[in-house]
Amino acid sequence: IKVYKTIILPVVLYGCETWSLTQREEHRLQVFENRVLRRLEIAVIIFISEEFRSLKIIRPTRVYASARLTRLPFADRLVGHVARMDGTRGVHRVLVGKPEGKRPLGRPRRRWEDNLRRDLWEIGVEGDWILLAQDRVRWRALVNSMMNLRVP
Repeated sequence: IKVYKTIILPVVLYGCETWSLTQREEHRLQVFENRVLRRLEIAVIIFISEEFRSLKIIRPTRVYASARLTRLPFADRLVGHVARMDGTRGVHRVLVGKPEGKRPLGRPRRRWEDNLRRDLWEIGVEGDWILLAQDRVRWRALVNSMMNLRVP
């Protein structure tokens, strides 16, 4: 377990604070984690009865949950700072701006803002996140609520 936590997990989660995880990617991370734990033989066979047995993988951490936990504190605090910036700043214009031109065919990709709105919706907060972020104390409380929502 120590090798898994100190070597494998940091390599897999490198840069995860910028990820936008889809359900498919979360599933792929879970499959990867199961495979690694089996290879490291951190699996236990549980005998429920003589004829029935079950393979239980000991989960020190869940990779996909760790990625969400790492992303939330950094990204949500950062978006609060950007929302409070002056409208002429480049970072603020990129975050709230609408690009011109044609978009590619198909369903639009999930954006950082979409993840933020979903996280706010999951804790029961609706409304414009830019207006919510103007109040630092309330925004900090919302970020803490979103972080507590992700604790496995």
